[in-house]
Amino acid sequence: MNNGPRTAPRQDRRRTPKASRNHLQFKDQRKQALGSTGSSPGRFPAAANQSLANANGTTPSSDAGVKISTEANTVLSSEGIKERIRKLFNRVERSVSSYDTAWVAMVPSPHYSLAPCFPECVDWLLDNQLGDGSWGLPNHSHLLLKDTLSSTLACMLALKRWGVGEYQINKGLHFVELNFPSAIDKSQHSPIGFDIIVPGMLDYAKDLDLKLPLEPTVLNTLLLNRGLELKRSYKRQPEEREAYLAYVSEGIGKFQDWEMVMKKYQRKNGSLFNSPATTAAALTHHLQDAGCHNYIRTLLDKFGNAVPTVYPLDIYLRLCMIDNLERLGIDWHFREEIRCVLDETYSNLTLDPKNSCWLQGDEQIFTDVLTCAIAFRLLRMNGYDVASEGYFTSFGGGHLKGISDALELYRASQLIISPDEPALRKQNLQSNHFLKQTLSNGSVCSDTLSRYVGQEVDDVLKIPICASLERMANRRNIENYNVDSTTRVLKTLYCSSNIGHKDFLKLAVEDFNFCQSIHREEIEHIERWVIENRLDKLKFVRQKAAYAFFSAAATMFSPELSHARMSWAKNAVLTYVVDDFFDIGGSIEELLNLIHLVEKWDINIESDCCSEHVRIIFSALQGVICEIEDRAFIYQGRSVTSHIAEIWLDSLKSMLRETEWSRDRYVPSMDEYMENAYVSFAIGPIVFPTLYLVGPELSDEAARSSEAKKLFKHMSNCGRLLNDIQSFKRESEQGKLNAISLRMIHGGGSTTKEEAIEDVRRFVETQREEVLRLVLKEKGSVVPRACKELFWKMTKVVHQFYLKDDGFTSQGLMSTVKDIIHEPIALHAFDDEFPNIS
Repeated sequence: MNNGPRTAPRQDRRRTPKASRNHLQFKDQRKQALGSTGSSPGRFPAAANQSLANANGTTPSSDAGVKISTEANTVLSSEGIKERIRKLFNRVERSVSSYDTAWVAMVPSPHYSLAPCFPECVDWLLDNQLGDGSWGLPNHSHLLLKDTLSSTLACMLALKRWGVGEYQINKGLHFVELNFPSAIDKSQHSPIGFDIIVPGMLDYAKDLDLKLPLEPTVLNTLLLNRGLELKRSYKRQPEEREAYLAYVSEGIGKFQDWEMVMKKYQRKNGSLFNSPATTAAALTHHLQDAGCHNYIRTLLDKFGNAVPTVYPLDIYLRLCMIDNLERLGIDWHFREEIRCVLDETYSNLTLDPKNSCWLQGDEQIFTDVLTCAIAFRLLRMNGYDVASEGYFTSFGGGHLKGISDALELYRASQLIISPDEPALRKQNLQSNHFLKQTLSNGSVCSDTLSRYVGQEVDDVLKIPICASLERMANRRNIENYNVDSTTRVLKTLYCSSNIGHKDFLKLAVEDFNFCQSIHREEIEHIERWVIENRLDKLKFVRQKAAYAFFSAAATMFSPELSHARMSWAKNAVLTYVVDDFFDIGGSIEELLNLIHLVEKWDINIESDCCSEHVRIIFSALQGVICEIEDRAFIYQGRSVTSHIAEIWLDSLKSMLRETEWSRDRYVPSMDEYMENAYVSFAIGPIVFPTLYLVGPELSDEAARSSEAKKLFKHMSNCGRLLNDIQSFKRESEQGKLNAISLRMIHGGGSTTKEEAIEDVRRFVETQREEVLRLVLKEKGSVVPRACKELFWKMTKVVHQFYLKDDGFTSQGLMSTVKDIIHEPIALHAFDDEFPNIS
């Protein structure tokens, strides 16, 4: 279609469904567009792009000058990769643990203490020593020698206890002699409780007369580290300290208060902390405990002659898989599978059908901090009604196992949607402090693995969830993904293809590059559109087409949202144009003329425009609205021009009011300023037209509902006030008023700049929380979820743009635009093989 200036609108631009289209034909067309298999509420199916092409006789982007290669679509599909990933949703894989199997092997028979209770575990240890004399996962990193040493020591103790495997023990002793200095190497990764458990095993080795070839300096340092670790544990809260020491009970042995541990921490499945090693150590001291015995027997029946390091773990691994897919930006390929897992997780959590007490849910979730935090975050962000109170005030026997727990707690605690969530706010402050302290005191090692953990912590602290744009995060996560992403370290290392798989990376890179190729064609079209509409001739205008498109591509990146991106980007360009026109480029006569043209709409562009500037701006604006009208009809079956024009008109009038205030040197009240400023910030003309192009039917009543208006106001308040904070100095020098200067003026001289900024920041926080609350609200909502998410996406855009400056002068942001739109990711950079699953 012709995107240049028009002398008059075509007659079909103002059509209505009854007058211009057969409604039954629209329903058939929409059914094709949305796919015959249907889709989740508020979700646009991945297949819709091609279906829409069939319904419309062209690809969705072709009339915008964007060509999508069908060959690229074929390459992108990678159905083999996607099918393998789909199978992982129904199959949880994890490695078995030499360390835990060794502790199970040490349990004596309740009938004869000189024989093992589980001899099959002893046989497994004899058969599964690695070639270098160690036990543990094969192909382990050289930075995980502490884990290998711990596993090897445990296996040697088990064999020595029953007087078997002399050959294996000697090989193990040789490995220990060569590598034991790593036990005190601070650059090595330490499994949880290493400084308590390993000295405890050395004491047990003396009891068994297992002579270990250890240097006295290494041994003395280990004993010193044990004392320091115990001293550090007393700095924790009493409940957390007690839980931690109970979790590493095998390292405390006969000095542990086993009666207390069993009474306080034994779970319904008979285990202690779902840890076979801790449970086996308890069983050694409580030979008659049927719960512990049955738990271990269940594991051996399930896994053969060995046990994993934690069980059950299915819910965590499935949630972790979803989290990984989301973080890599490929979750949109697996919406149905993800919804099934989340539904199952939610039903497991909610024994009470009204969800009145979330903590009555599955013990597997609520006794583990990491699982609980990730479940809360994924469920809340996916629209499930989960309460934070209780969840954040009590974790049962849960305790922080490391920086991963703190990271997840911090991510979850950012999802505040109500003033009535004090525990969430408290956890946010505590986890934020913990992460900052971890970075500042060097607790994260400088080696390769920890450097990426440190970078993740740094990113989370610098870029809060409210400013994290999906595609920026996707690229960071893809580029950092190849570093032992299949492994986790608790008391020992385990790996699972559910939490890390090379197929995830391959699909993520292909998907990112394919989407990016579409985005490059789209931005080229935007740039041509700017020239064709002569917007580049307006010398007073900031040329920000790249920023405008970036904000769309970084938040709505999937191929089927091409129409939505083009609407968002073109309207964003026009808001920059109009804003500069009202600020510096236009006379009062021109501003009034532009408003009159939008009000009248059906005009003679040659005779009704008072200047060339007005002609250029109105022609471009009218062309974009007409273009959106054509496209929106496919989704909505009705005209949307009237609503879009009204949104634009409101913005123009509010901008005029600010211009008049400035001309007349009028000082509005704070309420008067805010009531006008949220509209004049002009992100309504970007978001509202896009609502019609993301998939769901949006009735006129829903689009104009109080819910939509509240979303718009809270979102716009965030943008307006964040902009005012960053532009305060510049605007003050120009003699302009904004929220900061008005608070100082109306404070009677007693309000400082710092106090005004802090007040505004707190108000922004409440507005942001309200946006998220409305987006996540299901009951009583009339706006489809996919539409509501646009308000949250724009809220994140304004937080990102005004994170450090005024949103347009940051060189870092320019570099980010290049990464998201122009620079593909090279797959050959990720060629290292992943560890195998045992």
